[in-house]
Order: sequence, then structure tokens, then C-alpha cells
Amino acid sequence: MQLDPATLILFGWIINSTLQVGTPLVLAGLGGMFSERSGIVNIALEGIMLMGAFAAVAATYFTDNPWIGVLVAIISGVLLAAVHAVICVKLKGNHIISGTGILLFAAGFTTLMLFVIWGVRGVSPGVTPLPEIYLPGIGYLSPLIFIMFALVPVCWFVLYRTPFGLRLRAAGEDPSTLDAAGINVEKYRIYGVLLSGAFAALGGAQLSIGFGSWFGKGMTSGQGFIALAAMIFGNWNPIGILIAGLFFGFTRGINFALQIAPGWDWLVGVGNFIQMIPYVSVIVALGIIRRSIPPKAIAIPYIKEKEI
Repeated sequence: MQLDPATLILFGWIINSTLQVGTPLVLAGLGGMFSERSGIVNIALEGIMLMGAFAAVAATYFTDNPWIGVLVAIISGVLLAAVHAVICVKLKGNHIISGTGILLFAAGFTTLMLFVIWGVRGVSPGVTPLPEIYLPGIGYLSPLIFIMFALVPVCWFVLYRTPFGLRLRAAGEDPSTLDAAGINVEKYRIYGVLLSGAFAALGGAQLSIGFGSWFGKGMTSGQGFIALAAMIFGNWNPIGILIAGLFFGFTRGINFALQIAPGWDWLVGVGNFIQMIPYVSVIVALGIIRRSIPPKAIAIPYIKEKEI
């Protein structure tokens, strides 16, 4: 069966939008995986993504180099995650309260800095985006998409085939056994949280200078929470997170494709319904399709027993 040109263009745009929109979800989901595998809940992913998106645009604006923007975004994510690590690991604080506080801080800070730097309250001026790569039939794609696909098998190998991954998983599953082996549990939990900050901020950079070229107030729009859902639906496994993130990316990206692809304007009228699909799919995926089992020691502070 031969498809007409309009349908082929639509399919190309759907694939393009799925990859562009799904990449931040996969990256942030991988970050959440490292944190929660080590035993630390990180609902601050939304705030870290927002900070990463802002830092990428701000650094690109001052340097005119989007790759420096990506680097600064990662640094900002690690710094913000370090605050979460200190509160949850060193001070044994409540993970949810800490994550919520970081999220609120990121939302307020980025809004303030929008006004301080550019004198605006909504959307920053455009900056130089990351150089795109063209794929026939699909269109131009951000290089962070290809980096994301490369990172997934790397993360799987690190998590399941290296001593570092074994110790990280032990910190979230059975920290007392890890401690008995002479391994510092807190150190590996901190590593997990810092990695989550780096990955989530990289996802934020994809939003601002990968898929676009500007920063907007609250531009993450709940994507950090969808990334958490992708992480849970993917069973804290890099391959599962990739599949779940691209699925949720598809449900979000199809709306962009229908608006851009020629010949399908008549479907834009159901845009409100289409925009609801990703959130409904999250509920269906988590509540009906699959029941995932989290690490056993997640959200439980580890207190080393004193030697007698």
C-alpha cells in the first residue's frame, strides 16, 4: 500500500516530535533512576529541569555558544541536586519536602532572573540553538537526541555491569549489607543524587536550546513529573525508561505534529483533547498496565550503627 505525501509528511513529523519531546523525559527519567536506585526520592526533577533550561539559555545568551550553555546547565543541575543530597543524605531530612522546596526555589529564581537579565516576565529573547542534524524523512533533530540514545546503554552498563552500579543499587536495596562490606553508603547515595541533577538539567537544556531557542516562565509544565512516571513505568531500568519516555513523548509530540504537518489542519480543533492524552496515559500506565516495585530502602535514611 502506497501512502500519500501528506501522510508520509505527518508520520515524519510525528517521529520528529516524539524524539524531540521524549528526549527530556528520558534524560530526566535516567536521572531519577540513579537517585532512587541509591535510595533517595527526587521529586525535584521538575525544578532541576527548569533550572537547566534557564541556565542553558542564559549561558548561551552571554557566550553565543550553545554547547557552553549545555555545560552550564549540567553544572547548575548538579549544584541544585547537591542541596537535595545534603538535606536528604547528610541531614536525614524528608525527601518530599526537600524536593518540593527545590522545585519552588527553581520556579521563583528563574522567574526573577528572567526580569533581572532581560527585563521580561514571560519569555526570554531568542538565543543560538544547538546545531541540528538532518535525517531524511524525519527532519532536523537536536544533537541531544543522539546523545540520549548513546547514554541509555551506557547507563545500563554502569548500573548492571560495574562495581559502581552494584554499590549504588545496594545503597537503595540493602544499605546495611553495603556498610558491612566497608562501603560508605552516604557517598553512593550522594553520587546518585548528583547524577540525577546532571541528567535532569541536560533534559532541561534540550527543552530550551535543543527543541527551541528561548526560555519561558515555567516552561517545563510538569514534564519532570512525567519523567518520574516514565521512570516508575520503566521499572527503574534504562531500557524501560527509554521506552516509557518515548511513549509519553509520542502522546505529547503528536499535537505538535498535527499543527505543523500540512493537510492535517482539520485535526487541530481537537487539540485540547490531544493535549490531555499524555496525562491520561500516565494514569493508565501507572494505575492499570503495570505495577512496579521500587528499591526496598528508598526514602529510608540510613543511620550507621555505632561500634560497641
